[in-house]
Amino acid sequence: MSACVLMIFAPPALEETLVDWLLENESVSGFSTMHGYGHGANTSAMSLLDQVAGRQRKVEFIVSTTEAVAQQLVAGLREKFAGSRLHYMVMPLVSEGTI
Repeated sequence: MSACVLMIFAPPALEETLVDWLLENESVSGFSTMHGYGHGANTSAMSLLDQVAGRQRKVEFIVSTTEAVAQQLVAGLREKFAGSRLHYMVMPLVSEGTI
C-alpha cells in the first residue's frame, strides 16, 4: 500500500461537522487541522467582504493514510458533503516519523 496525504480545504462553517465525520471514521487513525486563507481568481464562491480582502477563510484537514483509504474518504466526502465546495488533494507521502 502506498502512503499518501489527504488534504481537505473547507469553509469554517463545516469545521466541527468534518472533525466529527473524520473522528467517527474507523479508517482514520488521526489528523491535523489548521486555519488559513484561500486565494484565487475564482470569486464566485466568495462573499463581498472576501472579494474586497482578496482571500477566503478556510480550515485545512491533513490526514496521513494509504492511497486506498484516501480514495474511500474522498468518495465519502462526495456523498456526505455534495455541493459544499470542499477542495481536496491526495499526494504521495515520501517519509514520515517522530523525532
